[in-house]
Formats: sequence, structure tokens, C-alpha cells
Amino acid sequence: MHCLEFNTKLVYTDFVKNITLSADADLIDKARQVAKAEHKTLNAVFREWLESYASRRGDVEAYRALMERLKHIDAGRKFTRDEMNDR
Repeated sequence: MHCLEFNTKLVYTDFVKNITLSADADLIDKARQVAKAEHKTLNAVFREWLESYASRRGDVEAYRALMERLKHIDAGRKFTRDEMNDR
């Protein structure tokens, strides 16, 4: 009887697009070492960063929408610097 061993491979169900980046070789090596210490690939770390970076726009838009909804609120006067920093 023979036992076959299969490696688990990550399969994407969504379309994935490849990009090419350039960076200092030493920086790439250091980044790979950090990723390896976190049990991740540099690709996985980059995808996490890219998702975080892209979501910033949504944060800005949410902030602007909130400020628009609250623009009717008026304290009736300007506060002094000391009042603004009073705790």
C-alpha cells in the first residue's frame, strides 16, 4: 500500500491581477524576513497592505459624510484654546 502526500495550495476564486514593483534589494530581503517570521509570504503581506491602503478613501468619504450630516450643529461661539484643551 502506498501513501500519497498532497501539498495544500491556495486557490483563488476571484480574478487576481499581477503587478510588478521595484524596490531596493536589501529592503525586499528584510521585508521577506519579517514576513517569514510572521508565517506569511511577502505577497500576502503586500495584499494586506494594499487592502488597508485602498480602504482609506472610504474612511475619508465616511468622515466627510459625517461632517456634512453634522454641519447644522453650532455651539453658538468660538472656544478658546484653553477651553478646547480643558479636560
